[in-house]
Amino acid sequence: MTTRGRHRRYRPSAVSRASLTVTASGAGLALPLISAAHASAASADTWDQVAECESSGDWHINTGNGYFGGLQFAQSTWEAYGGTAYAARADLATRDQQIAIAERVLAGQGPGAWPACSGEAGLTRGGGAPEVSPGAGPEHERAGAEQASQAADTRPAAHDAHPAARDAEAPARQDGDLYEVVRGDTLFGIATTHEVRGGWQSLYELNRRTVGGDPDLIFPGQRLALHAPATGHEPAADGGTEEAAGHPQDPAADQEQARDEEAAQERAAEEEREAEEARQAEEARQAEEEAAAREAARAEERQEEERAAHAQGEREEEPADRQAPAYTAPVEAAIGTPYHEPGSWSLGYHTGVDFPVSTGTSVRAVAAGEVVSAGWAGSYGYEVIVRHPDGRYSQYAHLSAISVSAGQPVGSGQRLGRSGATGNATGPHLHFEIRTSPAFGTDIDPLAYLREHGVSV
Repeated sequence: MTTRGRHRRYRPSAVSRASLTVTASGAGLALPLISAAHASAASADTWDQVAECESSGDWHINTGNGYFGGLQFAQSTWEAYGGTAYAARADLATRDQQIAIAERVLAGQGPGAWPACSGEAGLTRGGGAPEVSPGAGPEHERAGAEQASQAADTRPAAHDAHPAARDAEAPARQDGDLYEVVRGDTLFGIATTHEVRGGWQSLYELNRRTVGGDPDLIFPGQRLALHAPATGHEPAADGGTEEAAGHPQDPAADQEQARDEEAAQERAAEEEREAEEARQAEEARQAEEEAAAREAARAEERQEEERAAHAQGEREEEPADRQAPAYTAPVEAAIGTPYHEPGSWSLGYHTGVDFPVSTGTSVRAVAAGEVVSAGWAGSYGYEVIVRHPDGRYSQYAHLSAISVSAGQPVGSGQRLGRSGATGNATGPHLHFEIRTSPAFGTDIDPLAYLREHGVSV
C-alpha cells in the first residue's frame, strides 16, 4: 500500500541535528539519545492516529522505499534513537516499541518530524506519556545490536581522540567545570542534565574547538567545559587540538561569525529572489513583444486585405485572361529537398517538398480555400493548413509569422504568412505539402498536383 510518510523529507540544519541524531560513540551505534520526558509526550491514541495517516495503521509495513513501520522511520533515525535495542528495523518491532522510539524523536525534533500527519493527528509536545510496554527486543535482534556496538568499538583511532573509550554504562567524570564524554552522550543530554544556561547551543559554543564543525559528533573521552571560565580562557580539553588548547574561546567572535553566516544566507536568498523576479520580468517582456508582433501582423493583414479588395474590384473590369490564375506556387524559389526522398523522417520519407527561402519571405496560398488551422504544430513549428474546393489540403510549415486565422477564407496567391525556421528545422525554408485530409500521413505529390493545375515548378 502507499504511505504518506512525509517526515522522511525533513532536513534539519547542522545546528538542530546536534540534539536529534548522533550519539557520543559515533555513527553506527544504536543507543538511545534523548529520554522522552512527559513534557514532550503524546498519548498512544495520538500515535495510532499518526500511524493511520503515515501507513494506514500497518505497524509492520515495509514497502521497500527505505522507511519502515507504522510511523515510517528512516533506518538512520531508528538506529540513532536506540531502536535497534528492540529490533533491527522498525517494521520488526512491536507497536509499543515503535511508540517508545517515536517519543524520543518527538522530544528531539518535535511534531515537525511528521510534517504532514502531525497536524492531522493532533500530535503536539506536552501531552501525557503513552501507556506502552516496549519490553526487550528479540534475542537475535539484541545480538545484532551488540554486534553493531562491537563494530563501532573497532573504529580507527583517527575518528576517536581516546581509543580506550569506556562502556556506555561507565559513569561520566567531572573535574570542576569540565565534563568527560561517555558513550551515549549528546550535547543536548549533557546540557539538560547539568542545567547549562542557553542549552546545548551554548554548550556547543563553549566547546566548538573541541567538538569541531559538527555538533552531532562527539566522542567518549572528550572533556567539555560546562561553564565559561571567569578569565575568558577556555580550558584545553583532552579531545582538542594543540591549536584549540593554545587559543582562548571567544563566544562573541563565534556569535559574530554565526551572524555573518546568517547574513550571507539572507543575501543569497535575496539574490535568488531578484534573479527569479528578473526571469519573470523577461518572460513578461517577451510575451508583450510576441503580442505586439501578432497585433502588427493582424494590422498588416487587414491593410493587405483592403488592398486586395480594392485590387479585386479593378480586376473585375479586366479581361479574364489578365486576371490572377486559379493556382500558383507558394513561393518563387528553387526546389530543395524533394517529395518522397528516403531519410530519417517519422514515415521513412519526406512527406512534402522544401523551398529554401530566407526568413520573412511572403508565403502564398496555392489556390482559393478556407483556413482550417493556423498556429503552432510541434516539429512543423508555425503552420497553416488550407482546405480547397477540390477536397485537397495544402500545408505551409516552419513559418516565422502567420497572417490568417482558422475559418478565414483566402484567395489564390493571398499571403498566409512569412517563411522561417520554427519547429524542427535546420535552416530557413518553406515545407509544403498537399494532403487528402488535414491529418499527417495523407500526403500526395505536391509538385504533381501544382503541375496538374497549370503551375510551372
